Amino acid sequence: MRKPSKYKGPILEIDNLSISFFTRLREIPAVMDFSCTVQPGEAMGLVGESGCGKSTVALGVMQDLGVNGRVVGGSIRFKGRDLNEMTAEELRHIRGREIAMIYQEPMASLNPAMKIGRQLMEVPMIHEGVSEKEAWRRALEVVADVKLPDPERMLRSYPHQLSGGQQQRIVIAMALMANPSLLILDEPTTALDVTVEAAVVELVKDLGKKYGTSMLFISHNLGLVLETCDRICVMYSGEAVETGSIEDVFDKMRHPYTQALFRSIPLPGADKNAKPLVAIPGNFPLPHERPPGCNFGPRCDYFVKGRCDAQEIPMFDVEGNDRHETRCIRYDEIDWSMMPLGGAGKEKSAPGQVVLRMDNLKKYYEVAANALFGGGETKVVKANESLSFEARESETLAIVGESGCGKSTFAKVLMGLETATDGEILLDNSNIEQIPIEQRDTRTIADVQMVFQNPFDTLNPSMSVGSQIMRALELFGVGDTQQERRERMLELLDLVKLPRAFAERMPRQLSGGQKQRVGIARAFAGGARIVVADEPVSALDVSVQAAVTDLLMDIQREQKTTLLFISHDLSIVRYLSDRVVVMYLGHIVETGTTEQVFAPPYHPYTEALLSAVPIADTRVEKKHIVLEGDIPSAMNPPPGCPFQTRCRWKDRVPGNKCETELPPYRDLGDGHRSLCWLDDAELASMEPVIKVAAE
Repeated sequence: MRKPSKYKGPILEIDNLSISFFTRLREIPAVMDFSCTVQPGEAMGLVGESGCGKSTVALGVMQDLGVNGRVVGGSIRFKGRDLNEMTAEELRHIRGREIAMIYQEPMASLNPAMKIGRQLMEVPMIHEGVSEKEAWRRALEVVADVKLPDPERMLRSYPHQLSGGQQQRIVIAMALMANPSLLILDEPTTALDVTVEAAVVELVKDLGKKYGTSMLFISHNLGLVLETCDRICVMYSGEAVETGSIEDVFDKMRHPYTQALFRSIPLPGADKNAKPLVAIPGNFPLPHERPPGCNFGPRCDYFVKGRCDAQEIPMFDVEGNDRHETRCIRYDEIDWSMMPLGGAGKEKSAPGQVVLRMDNLKKYYEVAANALFGGGETKVVKANESLSFEARESETLAIVGESGCGKSTFAKVLMGLETATDGEILLDNSNIEQIPIEQRDTRTIADVQMVFQNPFDTLNPSMSVGSQIMRALELFGVGDTQQERRERMLELLDLVKLPRAFAERMPRQLSGGQKQRVGIARAFAGGARIVVADEPVSALDVSVQAAVTDLLMDIQREQKTTLLFISHDLSIVRYLSDRVVVMYLGHIVETGTTEQVFAPPYHPYTEALLSAVPIADTRVEKKHIVLEGDIPSAMNPPPGCPFQTRCRWKDRVPGNKCETELPPYRDLGDGHRSLCWLDDAELASMEPVIKVAAE
């Protein structure tokens, strides 16, 4: 493996960078007056909401801005040389060899028609002219470095034969093949499960140390940046607004936007009733509609007319800290200690009677062994196995687990999109598990509604917002006349805190958060009593997440809705839910109140899930547990306990029980249940995964 160069100066120096995109109508400034420095071996985190210019900075470094993008000011220096002044030949020599980039979607970087080995071998063969034999040896070495099992088999596989986490590791391996001096990671874990994300983040940190690679880590997840980076740069609307070491920016933040970001994410101690999240008011400005002076001014709690909007705001040094800078003209006047995280408390709603009961629900699918051409023997996929739980009026029940654990399958059966193989679903003591949606009466359909993960796919692009909500009202039989339905539609827009003028807008004119609010309004059009929220905020920015979750809680308090919240993000689950159901490979492995599930004793899988959650709080100490291996196939589940192939506690159970017998549900007291063979003494020895150090 080629050794990294011994260059002593900054690896990357971006100085007053401005990037614009040119359309037929106007110049659109995407990045303005942006500066940051990355030293050898240093990891710099770039954070901010969608559209703030993070990825544009990365593409500027790669000199890959397309035909419309241009650097219109400032410089980007790599090892002292200005990238803007390099020829195409010089850039070709640097890209991939000296500067490598890992994208959000791994399949965008992999050729589906080439085996993994050939794709990895191309890197040193093209950049360094090594032989095929040497390139194969290096590929084997780097695949072992990214901790993939059976490197020989991996190299002989096609991309589609690998899981998402394995594909992302291959892309990381490809980026490291030439041992670059700078590695740019653009949201490299967004599409991955939280446990896979934890393993990839651990891998990136280890490889950075091993190879001495400098990193530019782009993310909207402040917890991930805390775990992976040495320094952080917060961006807002094309500008860097605060930069400094992780400790300085997290613990001594000096920009209102940084503070607003932290107030909108569920840190330990946040509580939907006592300390609710605070959403950032207003909307992100469009690039050609930025306000005068401070870009964040219209949304800022500390805005002073005549000062904050009177001039362009430069970066100011924050004294006493390590290269800590802020773009706030009032940073030394504001009493930062007077704005604690968390808003004013709200009244807690008490759970009512049971409205939904599942009893021993099973959902199996039969698939052909040769799924592509049909024929051959059929196999059974056990998507849901003996699910039993209750949900009450005004209660939020969270259902958590990795992709493929059966969360969405159970939701489909509940909604009537699938029918159950066995067991019961009782809605107000009436069985609905065998009634497909086309045979359900209007009241049942209106009672059980769904808010989907991606708001972009759930609205008709050719119908106005008001028309779509009124269509739902018509289907649910709400209102006798068009005028009555229109009035109810406007009341629903009020309910989800959207201006009534939005009734005339088309979906393309709305932001992601606004589209999700329309989806919620439509779900409540028929007076829904149970709402299944399937990852409803995972596609949204953190500031918008806070507003949407707060909205769901307000509606729940007002309408006494039962909320089934499906998620893999345990931070938001801890904040929102009253009770939690943890699923793994079709089974419920643990269930209880939020306090019970988030405190020991845990099911070993819950313990690993909690350890994997990135938390944006420097006071938090986490037990380090990285799950080995992938989730087994539901077509061929392991014998015994479903989690036994990845469980770190398995050796403490005498005999081979974990590998041969399915454990019974253990009652741990007060309705807390766990599917585990561990005895009382072992459970009592479990320590908390997450500890918050005293102030």
